[in-house]
Parts: sequence; structure tokens; C-alpha cells
Amino acid sequence: MSRLNLDDFSDLIERPDNGVRRDAEERRERLTVPPGALGRLDELATWLSAAQGANPVRPVERPRVILFAGDHGVAGLGVSARPAASAHTLVRAVLEGESPVAVLARRQGAPVRVVDAGLDCDPALLPEDVVRHRVRRGSGRIDIEDALTVEEAEAAVRLGMRIADEEADSGTDLVVLGDLSVGGTTPAAVLIAALCGTDASVVTGRGGAGIDDLAWMRKCAAIRDALRRARPVLGDQLELLAAVGGADLAATTGFLLQCAVRRLPVILDGVVSSACALVAQRAAFRAPDWWLAGQLSGEPGQSKALDRMALNPLLDHGVTVGEGTGALLALPLVQAAAALAAELPERTDRRTESPEENGDA
Repeated sequence: MSRLNLDDFSDLIERPDNGVRRDAEERRERLTVPPGALGRLDELATWLSAAQGANPVRPVERPRVILFAGDHGVAGLGVSARPAASAHTLVRAVLEGESPVAVLARRQGAPVRVVDAGLDCDPALLPEDVVRHRVRRGSGRIDIEDALTVEEAEAAVRLGMRIADEEADSGTDLVVLGDLSVGGTTPAAVLIAALCGTDASVVTGRGGAGIDDLAWMRKCAAIRDALRRARPVLGDQLELLAAVGGADLAATTGFLLQCAVRRLPVILDGVVSSACALVAQRAAFRAPDWWLAGQLSGEPGQSKALDRMALNPLLDHGVTVGEGTGALLALPLVQAAAALAAELPERTDRRTESPEENGDA
């Protein structure tokens, strides 16, 4: 098998249908609710209409939450509030319905799929349908070594592509994308800093669980060291993911690219999915047209990435828990936008005659 070239996605990804978008905008002008009265819901509806290639827009009836899971060796430096190699506990909480994303998904009727791309645990601890995709056990400590080999990075990207194809083929009509990782915000920050040309301190946040000042300084130092390793491979997205990404991040990148190929819209969650989206944008500049930013997570790196991709978050409620929770909170807004655009009646314009025209003057 020849080596995967992510730049090839640029020729495979088309923009959402602009003709349908214009038709949807014209239809919006004819609805009984005045233009502009629904605010950003109008923008969401026309975006979704173009993505579907349908006017009126179809309701979002089969959303799916996809969570890529992995552990990162850099967590051993104490850059996370959670112990290293403990992401399997996050996965277990989701599977048992005890995490925020599981509670919300249950309430909204959105099935959750967890994909183990690189957890550092005994596979026997989790169900077979979760662990069977694992590329490797954990990812390398990116401040001093590669996260993956290039071959593992390619395998992870191809894993994400397969998951996207499976979802598109099964009828999923909107993806809520998140991650389940320990240490994942550190490689995410490295990718963003490398691709945006910024310093480590600009992108270093405190993670979903929150860290103290000493841990923040350790994290900033690790990002700075990893950045030195990232810059020589900036011209090759696959080598970049191998050097300073991780199996879950590489899989997420492949998933996002293939979703755009399959015309499957995605709601991004926090800094990890945003970092992967930025890598995907580097490979295929039209890909971000298929994504929404669900929420602003408070991570400075996420803001940098979203600004670079011109994606404006739907929500800003200070939700830092991650795991796709913020993106899932945005799902009802997208569903509401679609319902309103499809179900509100069009005006019946009747010309009101003046008394002069009726001959009553």
C-alpha cells in the first residue's frame, strides 16, 4: 500500500452546494418571520441546507456522538490533573452513562460511539467493540520522542477515515465530535502553535479538569520542547501528527477529512478536535466548510485555531469538561434552526389597495 498523502484530500473535498444555499436564503426571505428575527439560526439553517444539498432543509434526525480515545505519554510529566494512562476510566464513565456527555446524549437521543485509538490500558478492561480499533498502546512523550511512527500515524488516519465511512453509510446525518484523553490538550496545543506560528505560552491552557500554576508551567515547557520537534516537519501533516500528535488525534484528523469527502457535517467540541481540524485544513482548505464550532472551551489554543479557520463558536458557557459535552449542547440549536427553516410557513403576499385605487376618494 502506498503511503497516504493528506494533500490528496484537497482534490476530493468540495464545498457545500452554493446554489442550494442561495435558494435557501431566498426561501428564508419569504417566511412569515421577518428576516433577521431568528438571528444566527438563519445562518445555521442555510449552512445545513447547503451541506445536505436540500431546500427546504431536512431535519437532523440521526445525530451521532463520536469520541476518539487515547492516552498521551506527556501526561507522565504532570501536565494533566488526571493520572497518566487513566483515560480508560473516562471511557468507562461514558459507557456506563455516568459522564456529562452520556447524560446529555441520552436526553437528546443521540447514540454515543467510543473508538479506542491509543488507550494505555489492558484491552480486557473495555468492551471489544471499543478496543478493537486500537492502533497502539498509548502515545510517546512528545517533548523528547515521537508520539507515533509514521506508519502508526497513517494507520490512525485510515482508522478515522473508516469510522467516517461507517457513519456516513449507516445514515448518520450530523456528527458531534469529541475526545476522551489524558494529556490530549498538550499535543493539541503543540499542533496549533506550530501551524499558527505562535509561542507555547500563547496556546497553553489548563485542560478540561484544570491544573494549578506549577502544572501549567510544566505543560508550557513540554509544549515549548515539542514545538522544537514539530517545526522541521511542518510541511508534511502525517509526519507532524507522528511527531507531536497521537493516535487519537491522527484518527480524528482522518475522520474530519473523510467526513468532508462524504459531505457529513460535524460539530467540533474543544481544543483537541479544533487542533485536528486545523491539521485537516492544512491538507484541504475547503474542509472547514463542513464543520461547526460547537462551543468556546476557554482553552487559548482553541481560540487561535478557530480564528485561523474562520469558525465562530455557537456557545460560550464556560463548559470545560470536554468529551464532546459542549458540542452536544450546541446540537439542539442546529436542530432548532433546521426545524424552523423547514416548517415555518411562507408569506402569502396580498397587495393592499389604497382607497384612491379603489375609487373611494
